[in-house]
Amino acid sequence: MSPDGKKLTFAIAAVMVLGTMSMVFGTMASAALLASAANARRAALATDERRISLAHYARIATVLQHPRCMNCHTVTDFPRQGDDGHPHIMQVKRGPHDSGTPALQCTTCHQRTNSASGVPGNAVWHLAPLRMGWEGLSAGEICRSLTDPKRGGMTHERLIEHLATDPLVAWAWNPGVDLSGKLRSMPPISHADFGRLVRDWVASGAICPD
Repeated sequence: MSPDGKKLTFAIAAVMVLGTMSMVFGTMASAALLASAANARRAALATDERRISLAHYARIATVLQHPRCMNCHTVTDFPRQGDDGHPHIMQVKRGPHDSGTPALQCTTCHQRTNSASGVPGNAVWHLAPLRMGWEGLSAGEICRSLTDPKRGGMTHERLIEHLATDPLVAWAWNPGVDLSGKLRSMPPISHADFGRLVRDWVASGAICPD
């Protein structure tokens, strides 16, 4: 082969190598761009899901921090009453099982249903355990306590069942009248909406605010 032929062959081979390298690098670059775009989409979805979950919990917290819930989730040795959370007027005590002392059980006065005289009623009337006390906690701290094993936390499935279907929780939306005959206040959203929010919150990751 003549020198010119060898030069031409070399040039063609070089062009082919460069073309192949260009295709390889181009493919790698495209793959990197696709991966970057996928990561960005996942991050955006995670951010959006977090925002949605926090929005759900913000509405849930309006119920958990309402007096109908807080009066039983005390950190004291006694239950509270009224929207102002004053100590129980009968000076009853929590007792060893959160349902009064042996001498004065909650069910002595609290029957299965609300009384026209103003005594609230439920078949299992009792205080939440001290480890589940919410007084003094922020909305975020209450949120984290819901599933904290040290605070008597529940699995997500058990939490949904308790908050959405437990009759004692549901009493908050049927609290009857107080001793003066005035209707007790209720949480700002309906019981049905509350149950749906709890389910949606869990489904979106059960994210708690800081």
